[in-house]
Amino acid sequence: MRYIMRRVGFYLIALWAAVTINFIIPRLVPGDPVTSMLSKSSINATPAMRQSLENLLGVPHTSLWAQYVLYLQNLLHGDLGVSITHFPTPVTTLLAQEIPWTLGLVGLASIISFFLGTLLGVIVSWKRDSWLDSLATPALTFLSAIPYFWMALMLVLVLVVTYRLLPGTGGYDEFHVDIGLTPDFIGSVIQHGFLPALTIVISSMAGWLLTMRNSMVTTLSEDYVLMAQAKGLTEWRVMMAYAARNAILPNITGFALQLGFVVGGSLLTELVFSYPGVGFQLYNAVTNLDYSLAQGIFLVIALAVLFSNFLADLVYVWLDPRIRQERR
Repeated sequence: MRYIMRRVGFYLIALWAAVTINFIIPRLVPGDPVTSMLSKSSINATPAMRQSLENLLGVPHTSLWAQYVLYLQNLLHGDLGVSITHFPTPVTTLLAQEIPWTLGLVGLASIISFFLGTLLGVIVSWKRDSWLDSLATPALTFLSAIPYFWMALMLVLVLVVTYRLLPGTGGYDEFHVDIGLTPDFIGSVIQHGFLPALTIVISSMAGWLLTMRNSMVTTLSEDYVLMAQAKGLTEWRVMMAYAARNAILPNITGFALQLGFVVGGSLLTELVFSYPGVGFQLYNAVTNLDYSLAQGIFLVIALAVLFSNFLADLVYVWLDPRIRQERR
């Protein structure tokens, strides 16, 4: 319990640092949202119109400290400002609309990739130097070395353009399906998300396999694994309960980091496949100098990374008894 409380204190300090940095960075960028918005229109804004836009978009005219206090107050009330790109939609509304798409696609694909790569890494290390190890390891390594956007374009060329097996753009069929928890909508979402999810799984699975394989090779030579084999335990139990449980710790750390960045979306995925999500909104925010939207997305990414790493710490305590003994 003391260990958990210390970790909670650490992450609270990290959260304050992330919020503060997120406040400072946009204010180091030259210009302001109103100037960016008016420069893209043909309206000759009067001083009164400009003042109204500044008040609406929250352009500050006070000291930096006063702005920081107001920023914290707005965060506590869930106010992240108004998006310029989708004016006058609040940033919180946009995030609520886009985050489910990103979690559904990138999150699910990352989880599938982690479990498949880790399980395959366990199997090929247990049967190292076999035909499976000789085939799976170099093949997946080769696929992971292919540039992500090139692999996505090749899959689109083969499965969408040539054979027309899958749709290549969008999150669902906007012309024939209405949004809702209906079989037609769910089926359309799965059909549109299969190809980008397949690209993510193929490109990232090799990393989990290689990390797990290398950790397993080292763990299999430990005394407690040899003792378990000498006791006559089943091969599956020795492999999973003794070797894999200890070898998986490096993968847990990597997965926690990747799971945190899932909220940020896979930018290339959403650009290549025109898939809705946070990554595509981040691209639009940076392109259009939409400071409020970019700031809101960066904050959500920071929160996701901190929370996923905290969960990884809890999993570490559960998987490794040595950590519990050291923290007593």
